[in-house]
Amino acid sequence: MRTKTLPYFAFAGLLGLAPQLAGAAEPEVTAPQVVGAIEGVFGVTPGERRNHIKGTCAVGEFVGSKEAAVYSRSALFSGKPVPVVARFSVTGGNPKVPDTAKNVRGMALQFKLPDGQLHQMAMLNTPMFGAASPQTFLDLMLALQPDPATGKPDPEKMKAFKASHPDNLAQAQYLASHNPPASYASSAFWGIHTFRFIDRQDKVTLVRWRFVPQDGEKRLSDDELKTAGANFLEPTLIARTQQGPVRWDMLLTIGQPGDPEDNPTLSWPAERREVKVGTLTITAAMPQKGAACEGINFDPLVMADGIAATNDPVLKFRSPAYAVSFGKRLSGQ
Repeated sequence: MRTKTLPYFAFAGLLGLAPQLAGAAEPEVTAPQVVGAIEGVFGVTPGERRNHIKGTCAVGEFVGSKEAAVYSRSALFSGKPVPVVARFSVTGGNPKVPDTAKNVRGMALQFKLPDGQLHQMAMLNTPMFGAASPQTFLDLMLALQPDPATGKPDPEKMKAFKASHPDNLAQAQYLASHNPPASYASSAFWGIHTFRFIDRQDKVTLVRWRFVPQDGEKRLSDDELKTAGANFLEPTLIARTQQGPVRWDMLLTIGQPGDPEDNPTLSWPAERREVKVGTLTITAAMPQKGAACEGINFDPLVMADGIAATNDPVLKFRSPAYAVSFGKRLSGQ
């Protein structure tokens, strides 16, 4: 099996990107292409995720607030506790990727709503994504394919990729200038995409969200980065939950006309209104093998009534790409 650690500037940790809209200039990028390209970079660990392979399971609950009910009729915001299965992860398909790598961390949530409904979120610890189109993502994966002679990506191909894909720049700069989190419990996580909140009168509000840790945000210092070790994130989270519940506030940003809706590489203006709309509480964490999160796909297009997708091509293609990877996992590939 061949595995490689993805450089810091690489993709934000989503499995795939979107098919192009009809009439677009770029050729359609398919889910099998994307998943195959990821496998070409990292190799394959049979029966495991193709991306975000290294992860930790957790359980808890979410309680939404009445402030959110102004914008969405979703049962998430009923004010009653909603059971949650969570998964925290490090990007890439290398199960031995060090926790000190300057790459992306993820938090995925499955909310178990009344009447068997599910709602899922898949978030990253960067405010933006590293590709605005499927072609950018595929080109990145192709540039990262290891040279057979060296076992490493060709620096000239990466140089050419960065020069020709400015939509990758903002996330690359963010990752380069921010050390990794000291703990999952001290990291914020962004929803990355724009979503539609729909109220009881069918009024639509464009929103983005992030989860902010009540423990406060803390990153490794340069000295800690050298001594933290390759596998500190899981035991640190488990130990923290044994001390007591870990909580994140869900903050909703309200969009205005003209705010980018379909491009996850572009941030909204900092002065946009924010509303606290709920609190996530994690009560226990555990290794993922055999735990509740292991078999969940965490497709972010699994959404209950009151929250809907935009036409963001990155968001819309995550579902088929996740399905390709999940199918391979189930078949033991």
